Amino acid sequence: MQFNLTVTDEDNGKELRDIMRDRLQMSRTMIKKVKLYGTLEVNGEHRRIIDTVVTGDKVFAAYGDEQDKLNTDPMIPILYEDEYIAVCVKPAGIVTHPCHNHLDDSVLTRLSDKTLHPVMRLDRETSGLMVVAKSGYIHNAMINIKIRKKYIACCYGIYQEDSGTIDLPIRRRPNSVMIRETTTPDDPAGKECTTHYRTILTDKNDNISLVEFILGTGRCHQIRVHSTQMGHPLIGDGLYGPNSIDNPDDSFDNSKIQDEKIGRQALHAYSLEFEHPISHEKMHFMSDIPEDMRRLFPEYSGEFFHELLSKVDGLV
Repeated sequence: MQFNLTVTDEDNGKELRDIMRDRLQMSRTMIKKVKLYGTLEVNGEHRRIIDTVVTGDKVFAAYGDEQDKLNTDPMIPILYEDEYIAVCVKPAGIVTHPCHNHLDDSVLTRLSDKTLHPVMRLDRETSGLMVVAKSGYIHNAMINIKIRKKYIACCYGIYQEDSGTIDLPIRRRPNSVMIRETTTPDDPAGKECTTHYRTILTDKNDNISLVEFILGTGRCHQIRVHSTQMGHPLIGDGLYGPNSIDNPDDSFDNSKIQDEKIGRQALHAYSLEFEHPISHEKMHFMSDIPEDMRRLFPEYSGEFFHELLSKVDGLV
């Protein structure tokens, strides 16, 4: 684990251990590891943790015990990996991390026998990009980093407006552990919730559309609940879709056939943008639409969707 810092006027004259704690957010255990087993340098020269620094000094701290390289799993492509983070593509049908119903099989347990820290979580049936931190320190650092996440979803119907913002609070449905629902702004149980959407492809014959969603907030089931509330449930959504027990809706022809084509909610996290927690490099990743979602638009090729998403994501 390595850390770099340039001393500012605010930290002029402080001891290194104070800067390591306050600026690098290193725990006492981490500072002790640097002291006993690692390297601590200022401007390329060895220093003690009690030494002071001045404005402009270049601080370098490092210690061992990095995470091993992640396991290779053909179901979970790794698009990027270094000693701090990894960016992978989660498949549908597998949970992000171990939970009471899935203790042995998850994205994290497949990637490593050591503890990994998901920076974001995707529902079991949602596919797409996710960031994994290899230490608790990096995970904490990324909590304070803005991550721009974009999703694509196949929805029933076609939005009246090509783009817009859904600003409706969401709450847990009373007497339900799982189901969320929209509510009024004055409901104390509701949480502020904003979703931006843009229609990028439509099929008027089947009355379905491919929609990009960008989260303004990060609530549980946010896209699924908001799109359903707007009259456009996600295809294959067994909890909020037209063929669900709790939200039945017979207004969409052939919805059962469409649901069976994919067998899960048609939602994919396709784009991530963030600043690297250590190097501060701007990072941008895109994942193509998965094959099961392409089946809902059979007249278009994978190459077509790649070019479409690249254009929508601003890469071309």
